[in-house]
Amino acid sequence: MPAIRIYTVDEAKQTILKRRRWDEWPIPDRVREGIRQVFGEELTPEEAVRRIVQDVRERGDAALREWTERADRVTPAYLEVSLEEIEAAYDQVSPDVVSALEFAAGRIERFHRKQPITSWLDWQTEGGMGQMVRPLQRAGLYVPGGTAPLPSTVLMTAIPAKVAGVDEVIVCTPPRRSDGRVAPVTLVAADIAGVDRIFAVGGAQAIAAMAYGTETIPAVDKIVGPGNLFVTLAKKHVFGDVGIEGLLGPTETVIIADETANPAWVAADLLAQAEHDVLATAILLTPNRTFAGFVQKEVEKQLDRLERADIIREALAHQGGIVITRDLAEAVELANDFAPEHLCLSMVDPWDLVGAIRNAGGVFVGEFSFEVLGDYVAGPSHSMPTGGSARFASPVNVLDFVKITSVVALNEGGMESIAEAAEILAQAEGLTAHAHAARIRRKGDLSFSLK
Repeated sequence: MPAIRIYTVDEAKQTILKRRRWDEWPIPDRVREGIRQVFGEELTPEEAVRRIVQDVRERGDAALREWTERADRVTPAYLEVSLEEIEAAYDQVSPDVVSALEFAAGRIERFHRKQPITSWLDWQTEGGMGQMVRPLQRAGLYVPGGTAPLPSTVLMTAIPAKVAGVDEVIVCTPPRRSDGRVAPVTLVAADIAGVDRIFAVGGAQAIAAMAYGTETIPAVDKIVGPGNLFVTLAKKHVFGDVGIEGLLGPTETVIIADETANPAWVAADLLAQAEHDVLATAILLTPNRTFAGFVQKEVEKQLDRLERADIIREALAHQGGIVITRDLAEAVELANDFAPEHLCLSMVDPWDLVGAIRNAGGVFVGEFSFEVLGDYVAGPSHSMPTGGSARFASPVNVLDFVKITSVVALNEGGMESIAEAAEILAQAEGLTAHAHAARIRRKGDLSFSLK
């Protein structure tokens, strides 16, 4: 059986293009067994997260250490990484990697500095009206890293925060099981990105620590960053006490291509996406069946050479596929309905379709703008909305790290020109005290007293 299946549109709508809520994904047996081992009883992931978050909220650092040992099966060498260890990390990372991180950081910073975030105040005859844009005081970034370090995620979340002017940016990332320390390459990335403090803690306990604070980890105003099921559930649990940028699920890419695209390149892009996770989505939409067959064969040819072939095969078997559409217009319609994290346009005139794209975390225009570049060095953050949330959400950007305060500065004439309407609307809502507050100013009764 081919590693990637070819579907009709109707078949795809009932399978790979049918959206599930992020919390409706099947819970793997290994996760259920892990919960049993940690808690000694059957719990849902939501119940497990609730217990961890509450314990960290009540017991602070002691709970952090205990849950890291119990849930992550690692004894952290420290909670906070020292400046000495960050400096020493440079000696443990290849100079080529350091240079690549610095190169990527420069592009990410330049991209985000172009984003307008200015305050404004419009002085009119009635006075002033406007908005003050202020950075958050403290942002908490979650960076996955239990099985492999993800320095790119440090850059993609920390640099927009620093550009926004956040006073303090902290990072929580899981320590390695081998030595209980944070991977040197993650420390180097954090240093390059200007992160202020780094903590060796992951999972739901890290989210709880950033939300409520412990003796060591300060409470933040907003938590940003991807993570596994338990991290996502924890972000959902603490939302309201702290801000979050969204609930990020498994990663996904949709490619729209015609027969002029290079099938080997398209296959490589599908394989790269499926490599992330067994729950990753990699879908090709094309109106050309012959081209679809070429891509299917290229996937088979390239797959056997890849180290994570088992993960890729499982992802393609469940969430991957090639869909034969009527034309490119139908492909765009399907993509807009699916609202993917990444949408790649590989055809002779990709700009002809850009104007029709409504829902995507990022649009990659043309075969030279392949999605892997977006993962690392293109410039925009690779932390993008998933699960169809691109219908209403955006990639992590500078605006995630600022807040807007409205400014109302009316003079007497401005007040008088609008107070009557306010009084009328207040009366219509039955809020007589509101109406009274407008009336005594509008009629100039400044001597009114409640005595």
